[in-house]
Amino acid sequence: MTLKKKKQASPTALAPVKQLLAENSQQAVMEQMYKFIELEHLYDSAIREVKTKLEILDSEFRTKYSYNPIHHIEDRLKSPESMFKKLQRNNLPFTVEAVRENLFDIAGVRVICNYIEDIYQVADLLTAQDDVTLIKRKDYIANPKANGYRSLHLVIETPVYLSEKKELVNVEVQIRTIAMDFWASLEHELKYKTDTEVSAELAEQLRLCAETIAQTDMKMQQIYRTLKQID
Repeated sequence: MTLKKKKQASPTALAPVKQLLAENSQQAVMEQMYKFIELEHLYDSAIREVKTKLEILDSEFRTKYSYNPIHHIEDRLKSPESMFKKLQRNNLPFTVEAVRENLFDIAGVRVICNYIEDIYQVADLLTAQDDVTLIKRKDYIANPKANGYRSLHLVIETPVYLSEKKELVNVEVQIRTIAMDFWASLEHELKYKTDTEVSAELAEQLRLCAETIAQTDMKMQQIYRTLKQID
């Protein structure tokens, strides 16, 4: 299993918050900024908690079965600017309270597995832990999005133990195969990182690529099962 290091926020990452907040007073702005710094630390800690759980599960599989169901793990922390834009779209105030009550994807962990069956096994083992609560589950593998996107999305609640208290924090966990991640990454690059709008014809080609990749995923899993039986 490979761990991809998260890009850390710079000390000035929260500077735009000052511009986005209502200018009631310098003190009020600074207090709100400090709350967001604490919030960032809290969600970053939740990411580390979830990654540790996943790493332990993967390590146990290597010890017991000489097999790693997890290929690698990625993570990301939503920036204050992204939080603001999402709250603004939903006509919500830009406060720490509004963020915690309404945004479930501030902390994100992406788990890349080898095979489809690994996805569900990892998800079941993670959500079965007694300090993890499943908040939401969307299975885009069984029910792909119209554009062909496939992945299993979970929102879980996990405890973060601080020096003086315990906080329950939501973390979005996306679990997909290497093949699904390959398609999703390139589709994102093509649609959002280029200046050219994707036509209906190209969108259909992308969807057909997703179908082909899904069929390849199934074939690779069948080959793996056959090889396991031979062993």
